[in-house]
Amino acid sequence: MKIAQERVSTFASRGVRRRVEPGEGSSCARCGEAIKFSMKTPAHQIIANVYENGVWNRVEHFHDTCYLNAGLPYGNARD
Repeated sequence: MKIAQERVSTFASRGVRRRVEPGEGSSCARCGEAIKFSMKTPAHQIIANVYENGVWNRVEHFHDTCYLNAGLPYGNARD
């Protein structure tokens, strides 16, 4: 007789570093300023999927420097 095992979610919040694309309208979760595209100097942002109790809750966007100044709230951002 097989016993059904409950599946436990292992999802955790994490940040990834992505290039800012034209037309994006995100605001930084730390400073509240817009995250803007620039043709002269390519800008990057940190996008974090935030999970609470193993369940996806929201997405947060950060400027690179704001994410660092916040103490890497969702760990080292992966490229």
